[in-house]
Amino acid sequence: MRGIDTNVLVRFLLRDDVRQAIAARRAIASALSEGEPLVVSLVTLLETEWVLRANAGFDKVRVVRELRRVLDKRDIAFEDDAVVEQSLEAYADSNADFAECLMIAQYQRLGCSSMLTFDARAAKLPGAELLT
Repeated sequence: MRGIDTNVLVRFLLRDDVRQAIAARRAIASALSEGEPLVVSLVTLLETEWVLRANAGFDKVRVVRELRRVLDKRDIAFEDDAVVEQSLEAYADSNADFAECLMIAQYQRLGCSSMLTFDARAAKLPGAELLT
């Protein structure tokens, strides 16, 4: 099993650096052809969302579409598919940042009753509790 770093996933998605994009695609294709599972951690996912939004200028709809495209690939696994799916749904349907959506989904998975926050937008998400 191999983990995918943010820079590899970003090159795989954006193809903005031709040499690195080719290397990323080759490495992923090679691992898959050898039957070696590839995994994207929640940290890598969070960083990738930030790069797509802040550096590549993707809007929320395009970010969600690109991340779902990776999630739908059967050959690439996420650290926790259920958390990723829940966080993408919350992000798509709210004004909260993806980071808060991901944290709430992960906390719920860990059995937490809520996530304490000072962020008013995040507090509107189910599972968040606003501190005043």
